[in-house]
Amino acid sequence: MLSLRNPDGGRRRVGRRTWAWVRLLGGALVLAVLVRRLGTGPFLTGVRTLGPGTLLAATALTAGTTLCSAWRWRSIAAPLGVPLSLRGATAAYYRSQLLNCVLPGGVLGDVHRGVVSGADAGTLGRGVRAVVWERTAGQAVQLGVAFAVLLTLPSPVHDAAPAVLAGAAVLAVGGWLALRSLARHGPARLARSLRAAAAEGRDALLHPRIWPGVTVASLLVVLGHTGTFLLAAAAVGVPLSPARLVPLALVVLLAGSVPLNVGGWGPREGVAAWAFAAAGLGADGGVAVATAFGVLTVVAALPGAVVLLLGWLRPRWTSAQTRRAVSAPAVQVAVHAPTGGSSHG
Repeated sequence: MLSLRNPDGGRRRVGRRTWAWVRLLGGALVLAVLVRRLGTGPFLTGVRTLGPGTLLAATALTAGTTLCSAWRWRSIAAPLGVPLSLRGATAAYYRSQLLNCVLPGGVLGDVHRGVVSGADAGTLGRGVRAVVWERTAGQAVQLGVAFAVLLTLPSPVHDAAPAVLAGAAVLAVGGWLALRSLARHGPARLARSLRAAAAEGRDALLHPRIWPGVTVASLLVVLGHTGTFLLAAAAVGVPLSPARLVPLALVVLLAGSVPLNVGGWGPREGVAAWAFAAAGLGADGGVAVATAFGVLTVVAALPGAVVLLLGWLRPRWTSAQTRRAVSAPAVQVAVHAPTGGSSHG
């Protein structure tokens, strides 16, 4: 019997499924090690120390960062043919942040955002790529800010920062040269794809009318996330000035972007334990602050639940309106049609 299944497609599905499990188990393993070494005390401390004022302040900061992120996404998506209103982009960004917080991997919300926006625009691939370019721009600015701060302010990684920066620069240049060579001399299909991606990246990120605003928005996003981390540290009672805490915050935020997590949890707490211990504050203090930061992130993203609820109800409202519109002519006919008895009375 002949099989019509695509073996390459099956292997890709298996590979994606395996990688999803690796991401989930990686984050769970980090959390398990921390609980084994430190107990549940630091996690409970991070939750118990959060008061209403801290929650409200974090929600306000997140509202600002979400607006900036949505504006950045809208600016990058427009030249790719994915039109977005600022209001709609902000709502979708809230929804994606909530999904990132509650679903494994920490990126499924962004995937959903790209798929929905692309489907609405009638160009699924461009919608997904617009989100990829938007997240790339944000991560690039975050890396730049982190390296600048770690090179200038004291931190556990201050001495290693120049070597890490040099290594990252070498890798970036080497990767760029390799991709450029493939785009010119590689297999035809791969070369076309790379050239198309390069042209799209120039239009989406490097256009003179786009990159200044995207850079400023990304800087504000990093500032807002760092402020939320400082709120968490203040709630836990960390006895350090903001100048000493900012480098630790940026290191932990970078760890939080590693896609080996459970809804954002895992590497963030592990790196926080190491960084705070290296700074003389104790690993338990780092875990408590990272936990408080994680809780603040989830609470501040709760407006995304309203967006999800409205998205779930809208098709039902539309269906009900459609049913009423269809049934209205029938009702009118039934009301105005003469009956047999009255016409022959």
